[in-house]
Formats: sequence, structure tokens, C-alpha cells
Amino acid sequence: MRDFRDAKAMAQTLRETLNARSISLTVSESLELVARLFGLADWNVLAARIRSAEQAGSCRSNEESTKSDAADQLRSQAKEIQLPQAMLDRYAGTYQFHGAVFTVTREQDHLSGRLSGQSSVPYYPVGETEFVGREIDVTLRFILGPDGVPTGVILRQHGNDHAMQRIDATAAQELERAIERRMSARSANPGTEAALRRLIESIASGQPNYGEMSADLAEATRKQLPRLQPGLAEMGPIKSIEFLGVGAQGQDVYSVWHQGGAASHWHIALGADGKIVSAFVTPGP
Repeated sequence: MRDFRDAKAMAQTLRETLNARSISLTVSESLELVARLFGLADWNVLAARIRSAEQAGSCRSNEESTKSDAADQLRSQAKEIQLPQAMLDRYAGTYQFHGAVFTVTREQDHLSGRLSGQSSVPYYPVGETEFVGREIDVTLRFILGPDGVPTGVILRQHGNDHAMQRIDATAAQELERAIERRMSARSANPGTEAALRRLIESIASGQPNYGEMSADLAEATRKQLPRLQPGLAEMGPIKSIEFLGVGAQGQDVYSVWHQGGAASHWHIALGADGKIVSAFVTPGP
């Protein structure tokens, strides 16, 4: 769910994790480390890239993107409101994000959301069913059933929507245990390597096969193609793909080496229908 535009939130997670192990890290030091994780010289370079991405996003000219950006801006400017604790309590529960779990709890006057393997993020109400994060570009919009009980939640990040269905505690525990077993066994799901190769080659050619993707991923890929395609094309044809292990949200993690010598790390997950439901890339070694 996170990419380089969430660097500050990633730095905060890094500090919290190290502090829990009695390792002190300043804000500046954590930002510099995150920049290096993305293969960049320092925080100033990463900050410039973030600004560039935000400016590129604001210059999208098609009507759909314009409406999406306008809606996001309105949400970001929405004033926080107070909701009764009883209303907040009804949103608490577990929701399925692909093969992972998004857990929502009430924290006094707001909600807290945590994705498998990540730290909790606070969300504050700006409407009866809508909540925003203060530190990251994320909004939550709960979908209510006829009885007023949430049946799902839509997480919106960087203009992309991710629908999550509500599940009970037993189903959530089964998903978490399945991730733990696969992480321990370091076993890749069948088909992810071949799907990843096709995905990279199709994006590099500028002609992604959207039929192999979930609706959410296809929408995100269309929006990010102008940024993704030149970089992958410049890396050159794939030389080799190496399975590294299983990520905290259940995605298979691969190192991809290109003939030009460049490398990248990819996280990929397939749905029950064999379509790619999640895929993202970070700089390699």
C-alpha cells in the first residue's frame, strides 16, 4: 500500500520499530535511511522526487483524473468532526485486503487501522462514514448494509481505490496464519513468477494486459503507466528472476535483474481467479 510518496510514514514506522528494540533514531536519520532504501543518495533527492510525482499527478489532463483529483482535494480540506463512540464502535472489525487483513479499532474519538505487518495509523472522522489520515494520503469510506452495520470499506490512496470486504475474526486469523506459514516456509504461490514476467514485459512495451489484472490494479496501472513505462523500458529485457520470500501482506517478493545490469524488487499476489490483485516495485540492490 505504500510507495516512495509515503516516505515520512515509512520513516515513522522505522523509528517506532527500532525504538521498541531500544535503538534510538532521530527523524532526520530515519528519513536518510528510507531514502537509501529506495536507492537514492539522500533525503533531499527523495523529497525532490516526491514533489515531482505530486506535480505530475496534478497535471493529468483527462476528465476522469481531474474529477478524481478534485474529489481528493475536497476530502483533504474537509474538517474533522466528532462522532459518538457507539458509532465509531460499529466500524471496528476486520476487513480483507487481498490475502491480508486490515484491522480497525476505536481509539477514543477516532479510528485506528492496521494492515498485516504494518504499524497502526490513526484516522479521523470527516463524515459519518468517511475518515482521513493526518500523516499519510489515505481516506477510508465505510459501506453500510441495510441494518447500518458496515459490510466493507474502501481505502483510497494516491487516487486509487481498494475495496475490502468485512470478515469475521475467525477468517481474519486464518489469513494471518496462512501468511505466517508461507513466510516461514518461504514458498512462492504457483504462477506468480510467470505472471510477474508478463506484467513487467507488457508495461515496458507500453501495452499492459489489463485482462490479467484485477479492476483496482488495472485502474492504478493506467494512471501510473506514464511513469512506470519509461523506467522499465530503460532497464532493458529481463535477465533473471529470483524468489526472495513472502512479504508481510502475503505477496511473493522477487528480485528482477535486467540485461542492462539494473535490478528491482517486486511484490506480487494473485487472486483465486489467477488475476494479479497486487503488484508494486521498489529499487533493487
